[in-house]
Amino acid sequence: MTPQLRTPRHQVSKKSVVLWTMQAAVFWLVLFVPQAIVFLLVGEPPVWELALLVATGVVGLVHTAVEPSWRYRVHRWETTPEAVYTLSGWLNQEWRVAPVSRIQTIDTKRGPFQQILGLSTVTVTTASAAGPVEIEGLDHEVAQQLVVELTNTTQATPGDAT
Repeated sequence: MTPQLRTPRHQVSKKSVVLWTMQAAVFWLVLFVPQAIVFLLVGEPPVWELALLVATGVVGLVHTAVEPSWRYRVHRWETTPEAVYTLSGWLNQEWRVAPVSRIQTIDTKRGPFQQILGLSTVTVTTASAAGPVEIEGLDHEVAQQLVVELTNTTQATPGDAT
C-alpha cells in the first residue's frame, strides 16, 4: 500500500500551547526590552523610536496570543505500519509523509521549556532531501512509546532506508 497525503489523526499535547506561548514571549521580549531600554535612556527620543517600540509591543502581543492556539489546531501526527504522517505550521502549513522503509534514525529531544512542561519532540530522519520529520509537542511518555513503536516497525520493515 502506498502512503497517501492526508490529515493525521492525533493532536499534539495541549501543553504545546503553553510551550509555544513561552517561546514566542521570549522571542518578543528579546526584541522589546533592548528597544525599551534605549528609549528610556535617550533624553528626548524621536517619535519614530516610540512608534517602533509600540509596534514591536503590539505585534509581539498579538503574535504571542494568536500563534500558539492556531498552531495547536493545525499540528497533527500519526504513524501506521507504512508511514509517519505529520501536519505542522500555522501560516505556512506543511504536510509530510515519511515511509517507514525510508526511516534511518529516530531521535527524541527536550529543550528546557519542554522539560518543565513534560514534553518532547520526536525527529524521524529519512533519506529525503526535504529533511527530517519532526513531531513537536508530544507528552514525554507518548514520545517514548512512539520511539519504541517506530523502532520495532522499522526493524520489521524490509529495505535499507535509502
